Amino acid sequence: MATATGTQASTKFQAFLDEHLERELLRFTTAGSVDDGKSTLIGRLLHDTKAVYEDQLASIKQSKVNRAAGPIDFSLLTDGLRAEREQGITIDVAYRYFSTARRKFIIADTPGHEQYTRNMATGASTADLAIVLIDGSKGLLPQSRRHTYIASLLGIPHVVAAINKMDLVEYDEAAYKKISADFLELAQRLGIRNAQIIPLSALKGDNVVAPSAHMPWYKGPTLLEYLETVPLAQAAEERSRNRGSLRFPVQLVARPDANFRGFSGQVASGVLRAGDEVLALPSGRRTRIDSIVTYDGELQEAAVSQPVTVRLKDEIDLSRGEMLVSPDAPPAVSRNFNAKVVWLHADPLQPGRTYLAKHTSRTVRVRATAIHYRVDMHTLEQLPAVQLEMNDIASVNFVSNLPIMFDSYAVNRTMGSMILIDAVTHATVGAVMLERDLGTPSVELVVAPTTQVHPLILARSAKTARSIVQILHARNVPYVLLDDPYIPACSLACATRVAQLAGLAAVYSGEGPSKELMQQIEQFLPQARWIQLPDGPLDEAAFIQRLDQVLHWENGEGKE
Repeated sequence: MATATGTQASTKFQAFLDEHLERELLRFTTAGSVDDGKSTLIGRLLHDTKAVYEDQLASIKQSKVNRAAGPIDFSLLTDGLRAEREQGITIDVAYRYFSTARRKFIIADTPGHEQYTRNMATGASTADLAIVLIDGSKGLLPQSRRHTYIASLLGIPHVVAAINKMDLVEYDEAAYKKISADFLELAQRLGIRNAQIIPLSALKGDNVVAPSAHMPWYKGPTLLEYLETVPLAQAAEERSRNRGSLRFPVQLVARPDANFRGFSGQVASGVLRAGDEVLALPSGRRTRIDSIVTYDGELQEAAVSQPVTVRLKDEIDLSRGEMLVSPDAPPAVSRNFNAKVVWLHADPLQPGRTYLAKHTSRTVRVRATAIHYRVDMHTLEQLPAVQLEMNDIASVNFVSNLPIMFDSYAVNRTMGSMILIDAVTHATVGAVMLERDLGTPSVELVVAPTTQVHPLILARSAKTARSIVQILHARNVPYVLLDDPYIPACSLACATRVAQLAGLAAVYSGEGPSKELMQQIEQFLPQARWIQLPDGPLDEAAFIQRLDQVLHWENGEGKE
């Protein structure tokens, strides 16, 4: 009897697990300006759906931080960093999970400060839905517009305008209608097709989980009701990508022994089938899939997002960063392309400066050749720009040293996304949404060390070197200061060579190199691109004039 009861309980538990696993998953993100109540809304949603443990709730009730929020400060459920709790702001992206009887949810609570826009873009990059919070007492602010614009760039299919703090405007319908009209106009201009507007009060709980008695004039769904019923784009997108053309970026060449050679990666689009013909890019070689190998054994086919190892019929040269694609519908293969850019760093993007670009499993060097326009967040006008400041959104042309294989971001997020990385600090400086191939570049990205225009500057003293570094920084010339005691004069040639390959001017603060060392450096960097300073105080005007000559040498303008 006891055995039968135990078996029955085990069966019920397994059925519960199976039902939970099969429940749809919705990923959504919060966005909006600072202090619009994003963290409070998420905390209220978790609290009212019974997704908060009793010890968590007790800890928050005992907190002495921000007691003005009432008996419970719901923002503390997501703002976990000490700095966040002390300042009452969100700094990093906080991920939270909860579920209801109808769906599972993963929330990305993102910051509203302009300084942390890059964190918002990160949190929103995998979302199926974005909730843009708008303070009902302030209206649509520039940062709310910026986040909505980023949501549209990232291709998020559903956007909810949550008009929060309706209690501060005494639940006024006129205030709701004005903000609603402003947001719908913005959504229309940005091409957002599915926009839902919900008035609510996260602090009081109005229209978050339960309908509000204070807003009888609102007949639409509550926030939770909308989240539970909105059509999931994720499944439709995955089906579309499965029906699309094959894209398989190679991440690793697997060769555990002499009898096995496979190519490991994750299917980005289409279906990989044993026996199918594939095209290797950028080489253009054709071959067939011999087998698809996984830890659990061989497969006949692999779908989107599935990590597998592929064996090919023919021995062809294929390495990390290259790609297997459908021969009938290959992606664009280009070194010259246009993209939308969200600039994420305090140092501006400037045409001509070299960056690292990470696209799928391929890393190349790129530089901006032209900025078509940047977007004014107040008016959405396209304005001319010579450089991009932090949080700017713009259309930019790029040229790379090696070709990349890509589809438009609008067609395939994986194949159309790229990040820009500073070559010196390795900081991520830009989020890129690829748009179109521009054909053969009219401007070459020169990578050969013998033709780069990155000078060697012999400063002769630490004081002069510091002055030079300030000038280079002000003129946005990338540089590295060679003043480390572990870089002796005999290693100057090696250090300069590394700086050249990284696209940097080398500033050396030590004594002048010997004749033999100068001959070594001249093998890859002619003296026409050296700047040798005399002893004594720095003549800034003469140095800047000489620097300009060296930097413009590539265009035939430099003179000895």
